[in-house]
Amino acid sequence: MSPRKITRSSSTVNTPHLPEPRRPGRLPAAVTGLGAAVACLAAAVVPASATGAASAGPEPAVSRGVTIPAFYNPPAQLPSADGALVRTEPLPLGLSLPGLDGRRLPGTATRLMYKSTDAGGGPVAVTGAYIEPAAAWKGGGSRPLVALASGTMGQGDQCAPSLSLQNPLTIGEGTVSIGYDNLAVYRFLAAGAAVVVTDYAGLGTTDRLHTYVNRVDEGHALLDAARAARSVTGASVTSASRVGLYGYSQGGGASASAAELQSSYAPDVNLAGTYAGAPPADLAEVMKGIDGSALAGALGWSINGFAQSDPSLEAVVAANTNDVGKAALKDTSTMCVGDAILGYGFTNSKKWTASGKPIADIIAAEPKLQAILAQQRIGNLKPTAPVRLATGVQDDIVGHQQARQLAVDWCRKGGDITYEAVLLPNLGDKLLTNHLAPLLTDQGSAISWLTDRLAGRKTTSNCWSMPVQP
Repeated sequence: MSPRKITRSSSTVNTPHLPEPRRPGRLPAAVTGLGAAVACLAAAVVPASATGAASAGPEPAVSRGVTIPAFYNPPAQLPSADGALVRTEPLPLGLSLPGLDGRRLPGTATRLMYKSTDAGGGPVAVTGAYIEPAAAWKGGGSRPLVALASGTMGQGDQCAPSLSLQNPLTIGEGTVSIGYDNLAVYRFLAAGAAVVVTDYAGLGTTDRLHTYVNRVDEGHALLDAARAARSVTGASVTSASRVGLYGYSQGGGASASAAELQSSYAPDVNLAGTYAGAPPADLAEVMKGIDGSALAGALGWSINGFAQSDPSLEAVVAANTNDVGKAALKDTSTMCVGDAILGYGFTNSKKWTASGKPIADIIAAEPKLQAILAQQRIGNLKPTAPVRLATGVQDDIVGHQQARQLAVDWCRKGGDITYEAVLLPNLGDKLLTNHLAPLLTDQGSAISWLTDRLAGRKTTSNCWSMPVQP
C-alpha cells in the first residue's frame, strides 16, 4: 500500500485524529548563542531558502520558519525507472574554498531529485546531493562512489541532509539542524571518492512525511541514490564504478538494509563494501533505549512514519494515545534533532499513552504492531558484499546487543563480516554521548576500511571471533 501524501505548506502537518500542537517558540538564548559560536567556527548561519527551482510549481513550503526551496516539491508524475533523475540544480556547499584550477574545493555539488520505490511498492520522489570531488582518486581503477546515509536528522523537511550541505547550521522558529555527517562526506571527497547523499523518502520532499527507520524505504533510497549519481551531468562515476555504502545510527540501519537488498533490488549497483555503524536492526529493542532518553522524540518520528506507510495503524495510534501524545506526534513531525532534544528530551512514553503504559508494553500486547516491527528486522538476508559493522559496547540509545546480534545473524548466513566492538567508558546514561562517541572515535577506521574496499583490496571476515567478542 502506497503512503498517502501529506502536504506541508506550514509548520504543522494536516493529519487526521491529531489536534494542533503548541506553537513552537524560538530557541532559548543559550542555544542560539551556542549556534552563533558554531557558525563563527564553521560557516555563516544562513536560513534555508529557494535556490532557483528547476521547474515552476507551488510556492515553497515553510517548516518552522525555514523556507523549503520549491525544488523539493515533487511533480505529479515520476519516471518509471528506479534511480532515474527527476531534476537537478547546482548546490552551493556551505563549506568550500576556491581551488587553484578554478574548481571549488572539496568538489562541485549538485542537488538531486530522483525516483525510488517505497515499502508499499509505490513510486516516491527522493532528494539528495551528488558531489564530484576536486581531488584525484589514487586507489586504482576508475573513480568510486560512496552512497552516504545520514544519521538521524529529524522529520521536518528543513532537516534534510542535502540542505545541511548548503547550510551546515540552520536555525528557524524553534528549530535547529546541524549537518554533523558533513565531516564524513568531506573526508571521502578528500580521498578522491565521489559522494552521493540521500535525504530518504519524505525528508525534504514536501509531499509526505519522512518514514523514519523504515528499512525498505531507506535501503531503496540509498541504492537508488547510487543509480541516480551516474546520470548527473559532469559526474565521473559510471555503472562500472565500485560503490561503497556508509552510514551510522539511522544511516547504519539504512546502509545495512541496502546491503541486504542490493542483490534483489539493485544488482546493477557494483557494491564493493558497506559500513554500518550502530545500526538499529531490531526496532523493538532500540525503542527501549530511546524511550526516556535525550532522543525520546524519535518515538514520535517512528510512529508518524509507520502510520503513514500503513494507514490502518491510524486507528491503533488514535486509540492508544492521549491528548498529550497526539499533540506530541503532531509536534515532532516537523522537528529536527535539536528541537526534539529541547522539546521532548527524557520524556517517558507513558505520558503519551491513554493507558499510562509505556509504548513497549502496548506493542507487546498488539499482534499487529509486533508483526510490523518484525518486518523491520534487519538480519534476515545475507549481504552480498563485505560489511564492517561497528557498535559501541556502552551504547544505551541504539543498543549494543541488538547490533551485535545483527553481526551474528549475518555471520550465520555466511556473510563476509568485519565486526568491531568499540570499547569506551560509560559517558552518561541516556545522554546520547555513549551513542555519538563511537561515531567520532571509529570514523577514521571506518573510512579507511571502506576506502580499501573501493580500491579493490580484499578483506577477511572475523566471524570466527564472535564467541569471544563483546
